[in-house]
Amino acid sequence: MKKIIYPIMVVAIIVGLIEQSKTKPNIFILIVAIVVFMYGMMQLSAKTLHHGTEKKQEETLEEENDDNNRG
Repeated sequence: MKKIIYPIMVVAIIVGLIEQSKTKPNIFILIVAIVVFMYGMMQLSAKTLHHGTEKKQEETLEEENDDNNRG
């Protein structure tokens, strides 16, 4: 999936930059380019493992175990 998203995002960036450099840019083309780029970033970041998430889950489980052992 990443192999498809990267080229689409690059094309969206190029189209957006070219359109922006014109004297009268078409706002709809710019909006579509931004939306496509942001959607691609969202898809890529959703599959990225967040380093802090695993530690937080472990700490929460340890706290729950401590609470259960005390009570």
